[in-house]
Amino acid sequence: MPQNEYIEEAIKKHGRQFNYEERMRKREAREVHKKSAYAQKVHGFKAKLYNKKRHAEKIQMKKTLKMHDERSNKHKTDDKVQEGAVPTYLLDRENQTRAKVLSNMIKQKRKEKAGKWNVPLPKVRGISEDEMFKVIKTGKSKSKAWKRMVTKATFVGESFTRKPPKMERFIRPMALRYKKAHVTHPELRATFYLPIIGVKKNPQSAMYTQLGVITKGTIIEVNVSELGLVTSNGKVVWGKYAQVTNNPELDGCINAVLLV
Repeated sequence: MPQNEYIEEAIKKHGRQFNYEERMRKREAREVHKKSAYAQKVHGFKAKLYNKKRHAEKIQMKKTLKMHDERSNKHKTDDKVQEGAVPTYLLDRENQTRAKVLSNMIKQKRKEKAGKWNVPLPKVRGISEDEMFKVIKTGKSKSKAWKRMVTKATFVGESFTRKPPKMERFIRPMALRYKKAHVTHPELRATFYLPIIGVKKNPQSAMYTQLGVITKGTIIEVNVSELGLVTSNGKVVWGKYAQVTNNPELDGCINAVLLV
């Protein structure tokens, strides 16, 4: 076979290899969208199995990310110094060991993300949707029942604007909206009336957290700038978390304990 035909064969082979790699890359990029479409479409027992599988995959992915977050750190050992002469080039060295540790910042972020704190009320009573919401019937013959009124205390931000009545699914009554809370500092043993910044986590449901529903055991963020708390760097602390310890819808006020 002439030499130029060898070259042509090599070029064709290389082109096929490139096309294969490009196809595989595009297939992987499309896989995410296919999984999303399937997750939205599937229902019933198949949906349970698929969600269980995806949950296991996400846990594995988080474990892998956790391993990458680890870094090597040097610290002194408590071992006794060896007896006898030590070479001069070792005199200025200290016994060190390496250990896999995580920085405090990463640990703090993970705690906040997982919503794990040492809280005064570690367990709370579950609240059903029937107790949380009241069905509001609408329509000319009152046959539609897709609206819900929240029967518990809620928090909405300063810039909150209600949706038009025809589009509003969840109604939060003005009488049950709270902007401030009685927050007790456990170390100072004093109570302060502080503004609420937001609802960090409601243990009942993620939907209640999004709606800003405040029930017993909810973690809220309060403005503690007037307390004059400072960090180790000397910066003034603006917001801190607190846990609600009472039933606001029954007491008419929010009582909370600061998490320090």
